[in-house]
This record gives sequence, C-alpha cells and structure tokens, in this order.
Amino acid sequence: MSPPISDHALRQLGRTEGDADSLGLLVRDQDTRRLVLLRALLDAAAAAPTTVCPPRLLDRLRKDWALLETAERVDRDAVRTVLFHPMAGPWAQRLLSGLTAATVTGPDLPAGLAHLTALAVAAAIRAGVHCTAVLDPRGGLVPLPTLGAVRTDSGPVELSHTAGEMVIRPANGPPLTARTQPDGTMTSADPRWLPVLALPALLPGGRPVPLDDVDPYGTEGGGLPRHGLSVAVRMDDHERKAWAACWSGVEPLLRTGGEHRLTEVAVLLRCVVPLGRPPGSGADDGGVAHCSGTRREAFGAVLSSRPATSVYFASTLVHELQHTKLAALGGLVRLHHEDATPRHFAPWRSDPRPFDGLLQGAYSHLALADYWQRSALGARRVTSRDLAWAEHARCREQVGAVLPVLAGSAGLTREGRVLVNEMITLYHRMDHSPPPPGHLARAKAYVSTVKVIWQQRNGSRGQ
Repeated sequence: MSPPISDHALRQLGRTEGDADSLGLLVRDQDTRRLVLLRALLDAAAAAPTTVCPPRLLDRLRKDWALLETAERVDRDAVRTVLFHPMAGPWAQRLLSGLTAATVTGPDLPAGLAHLTALAVAAAIRAGVHCTAVLDPRGGLVPLPTLGAVRTDSGPVELSHTAGEMVIRPANGPPLTARTQPDGTMTSADPRWLPVLALPALLPGGRPVPLDDVDPYGTEGGGLPRHGLSVAVRMDDHERKAWAACWSGVEPLLRTGGEHRLTEVAVLLRCVVPLGRPPGSGADDGGVAHCSGTRREAFGAVLSSRPATSVYFASTLVHELQHTKLAALGGLVRLHHEDATPRHFAPWRSDPRPFDGLLQGAYSHLALADYWQRSALGARRVTSRDLAWAEHARCREQVGAVLPVLAGSAGLTREGRVLVNEMITLYHRMDHSPPPPGHLARAKAYVSTVKVIWQQRNGSRGQ
C-alpha cells in the first residue's frame, strides 16, 4: 500500500514550500473529509431520537439533501463551490455534535438544520437549478453562502429562483430581485442585498477570493477572543474599497517573496473573513494594530482584520496559510506522538505552548523568515528592504530559539522527522544571505528579552 504522501512532497512541505501537485493532495484530502462529514450529518439525523431531531426537521433535511443531489447532477463544480466553502466546516461539525449529543441540544439545532436549506439553495442557484424555499433570518440576515445575504427585520422569507433570477419575498416589505452574473456573483440594485465581495484572482485562470462578511459561521464557536482575535465585522462601502485596494498590491509582493508563495495562495486560499481591529487596540495606533488566524475546521479560510498595507496583507497570507498547510498535512499523516501539555517557550507567545502549537508556530515563522529574506533581496526601495530585513531577522531568531526542542523530540514520527529535518535545512540555508548586522543584533536582543520575561512569568513550567 502506497503512503498517503510521497517523501518528495513531504520534503517540499518541510521547506515550507509545495508545488501545485503537493498542495493539491492536501486539498483533495480535505475536500474528501468534508464530503464524509456531510454524509455523517444525514446519517446522524436519521439515527437521532425524535427528541433531538423531530420528524419535521428530518423531513426538511432530506428535502435539502435532495435539492443538493439534483443540483450536483446539473453542475457538480458549482455545488462543491458551496459545500467546500470554508465556513461550511464549522457549521457541519457543530451540527453533527448536536445531533450526536446524549441530551436535547436546544435552539441551536433547528438553526443549524435550517442553514442546510441556505446551502442547498445557494448550490442550486450556482448550478442554475429552479428552486423554491423558505429561509430563516439569523441576526437580521438571511444568508446564502458564497453569494451574499438579504437584510431583513422580519421573520422567514420566501425565495424562488428561475433562469438566473432570484426573487425574495419578506414577510414585510416589497420583493427583492437579484440576478446571477457571468462570473457567478449575484447583483441587485436593492440595498437589502449584501453581496459577497469577490477579490480578483491572483493568477490568470484562477478563482476569485470571497471576502465573506455575511456568513454566520465565520467566527461563531471558534473561541477567537481566547486567541487574541476580534469578531467578524460587516463592511461598509468604504471598508470594502479599502480591502480591495490592499489586495491589489499583494500579487507582486508574493512573487518577490518566492513563486511558491503565490502558488500557495492560489491553491489554498478559499476565502478571507474580515475581522474587527484587535481587542484592546486604540485609536492612536495609526491603524497598524492587526490580528489574524485560521480555524482547522474551516480549511482554506484566513480570518484577518484589515492589514494596514499590501505588504502586511501578503505576509499575513504567508503566515496563516502555513497553519492551513500544516494542519492539513497533520490530518493526512501523523507527525508526532507528543502530548498536549503546554510547557514550551515560544518567542511569539507569552504563554507556554504544547508541542503541536510549537511546531505550528515555528513552521509559520520559518516561512515568514524565508519570505522576508527573499523580499529584502528583491526590494528596490531602501525603506522596503529595511523593513524586510528587520522582519526576517526577528522571525529567523524566533525559529532558532525553538528548533532544538523540535529536533530533540523523541515523539516525532518518521514523517515528522523528515518535516523537521527539512525545516532545519531551510533555516541554515538562509545563512547564505544574512541580514545587516544591526538588524541581527536587534533581533537577538529582542528574543533574549522575550525569553527572560517569559521565564519570569512562567517559572519552571517551560522548556
């Protein structure tokens, strides 16, 4: 039996790289897992006691499933655009947990099952299939995943779709009409329709990237405040234009940082969820305060407050997609057998980290060190070069502080050992183009200071 991933691909990924084929392997595995998860939902609902999933809810679920099957027979790719939307992952996992719980789960379960209707209708619209449905609002919005949402202050709305035209009839107010465009988006002159903004594809023939501020599962249940992240925000027209302007400068920056960085974004990034400014940030920070993250159950999504510049947008994507990549690889092959005890020093965190968190952080910061070094070597402006060298030096010193712990672990599997060895190879390869001495000295002082503070705070708990 062949291994799930070749050593060639594993070595590429260990160097924080990966060509389209290697990354495509991770994507296909994640997509397969999503389909299995969705099928598990149907089976769990059928097996759940009526106290958990009453007959009327089960009947609705089966009708939604039938609509998905009809749409998939017409246009499989259109349907899977919806089913593989990152935010369908948190929704499906949360709903499955509710269906398999030992006790009645309360109001969240009907809302979760109702969201399947919205997914099925969005898939039917994308596939060009006629459909009618009654959709329930959530937080003042009726979402249609990947397409947009209808703002409403009333109860359920009636929807009908025929030949590329969608008509929504709220309980109060006039009907709303939206039409499908050749690029798959839906537009309407009615201000109640809130379309998902599509950021242009970075490569010719690539797919646009939704900037999704209306999906109800963007941050729900993700524990974001615990990780220093803010909640999702709804953008006004000014904010949308600012995001679009920031995105417009990302492609050349990624290319300067290495063609493989552009490939990563093109293959892995499926949507960006806009967040508010970081908790605790003030109005006097010049707009540079920033937070970003990923969710393992939302493969392909990057959650981020709006970066101050295209430079930081590009580096945010590099950083966060390493987490996406490594989490997907860890789902395909086991990388270590270490436990989850938080005990390790990480220069990018003030709290002790478990081994897996240390590996994740080292991997993403190693990619950033590589990205910033390439950016510095390719920069034409002195200010750009200076910033890149400073970021490179800091990230590389941070990684160097934890690589011995990773390399010394007896819990690494064979695949984990290959991965870490390649990380070490990349780390030392960067010695060939060192940063200016001043940047290096400041980076070393920074990491040393952080470690002293960490030890004072955490005492003997860490390593």
